Amino acid sequence: MTLKVFDLSCEHEHVFEGWFSSQDSYQDQLSQGLVRCPVCHSDQITRRVSAPHLNVSHLRAEPATPRADSAPQARAAVAAPSGDQMARLQAEVLRQIRRIVRQTDDVGARFADEARRMHSGEIEERPIRGTASVEECRELVDEGISIMPIPDILDDDRLQ
Repeated sequence: MTLKVFDLSCEHEHVFEGWFSSQDSYQDQLSQGLVRCPVCHSDQITRRVSAPHLNVSHLRAEPATPRADSAPQARAAVAAPSGDQMARLQAEVLRQIRRIVRQTDDVGARFADEARRMHSGEIEERPIRGTASVEECRELVDEGISIMPIPDILDDDRLQ
């Protein structure tokens, strides 16, 4: 099955990829509110301009053979990880992020109140997580309180 990979963003400028079976599938899912930002869960999504990937390796000319009298030139080289290496690296990053999330205090629906109390110095600062409405999140940001949405995939307590 061939998938279309679109560069997407939400109204908060979080950029992410969406994989769809077709343009129509993307439009259908978007209209049903199924396409959401993985960072803030917004459903206000727009498609960004992106360059398509074209396999044109067969069009490249053969590299010229260097002349015997030309001086060799050094080149920087980077070896891309194999598919297995990349999968292991991604899994390790995910494990580390989940470990960090587990070390936070889950304050549940009291999140906005606890964040405000820490910000004002009323209670000692500590890493917390919890739930807050979109409006509460906007108010916290407006008050100068730094917050970061946690996608469900990173919060073991919210995984299904």
